[in-house]
Parts: sequence; C-alpha cells; structure tokens
Amino acid sequence: MINNVVLVGRLTKDPDLKYTGNGQAVATFTLAVNRNFTNQSGEREADFINCVIWRKPAETLANYARKGTLLGVTGRIQTRNYENQQGQRVYVTEVVAENFQLLESKNSNSSQNTRDTDVSNNQTNNYTRNNQNASQMNLGVNPMNEFGATTIDINDDSLPF
Repeated sequence: MINNVVLVGRLTKDPDLKYTGNGQAVATFTLAVNRNFTNQSGEREADFINCVIWRKPAETLANYARKGTLLGVTGRIQTRNYENQQGQRVYVTEVVAENFQLLESKNSNSSQNTRDTDVSNNQTNNYTRNNQNASQMNLGVNPMNEFGATTIDINDDSLPF
C-alpha cells in the first residue's frame, strides 16, 4: 500500500509547538495550498490542510518557520477519532509530516525578525567568501560553458568508443 503526500504551501499561522507528557515535541500547523485551476470568477482557490510533525523536526519547524513561510512537506495522510467532552465522536484527517523544506530565503519573507536576517547575511557572506576562494583556486581551469560547468578538452583519439 502507498500513502505518500507531497505539499507545497504557505503557513496560515505560526506553528503551534507543544510537548507530550513524556517530553516528545509535536507541532501542528496548517498549510494553504493553491489549487491548480481557477474558479468561475477567475480567482485561484486554496485548500487549508492540517498537518502535524513530531520530535526534532517539530522543534526545528517552530524555530524557523513563521506565518506566510513557503514550505514543502512530505508525509502521509492519517485519520483518527476521539470522543469530545460532549460525548460526540470526532473524526480527524491530517497529514503527518515526516520531512519539510523551507522554500524561500529568510530575506524574502518580511515577517522574519532581524536576528534571522543577520544569520542569513552571515551565511551569504560565507558563501561569497567560499566562492571567491574557489574562483582563485580555479584560475588555471578551462572556462565555463553556458550551463555553468567547466569544459573539458578531450581528444577524440582518447575516447574508447
């Protein structure tokens, strides 16, 4: 049997991080996922999908994702039921997220605080420094082609076929 879900959407609010009685982290969140088609008035509608994520990924999600964050999620659909305080049976269908990916840089989401921006700038500076070092080391290498890869000059007689 196959039960796989892949979603790309935006968080409708900050993830809600809680801990179980035995200390397990669990975060619940809702993703707004646009539909692939428009309605009769030409507007794109969205589905609001309830998700839950457990343990360390839950803590990571709560620390780095905020309302409006574009998020990619992989997981599975799960149904459960319970009896509420009024004695009624409640059925819940949700996505149990196994992995997630932040799909935007922190600078593109204006709701991030300045500490996150400082971390992102530091990572960019490290990336730029590393690229400059790599460029200096590659001065003797053949130029790059239109795809950004270095070209290799091989004589046809060197090929085995």
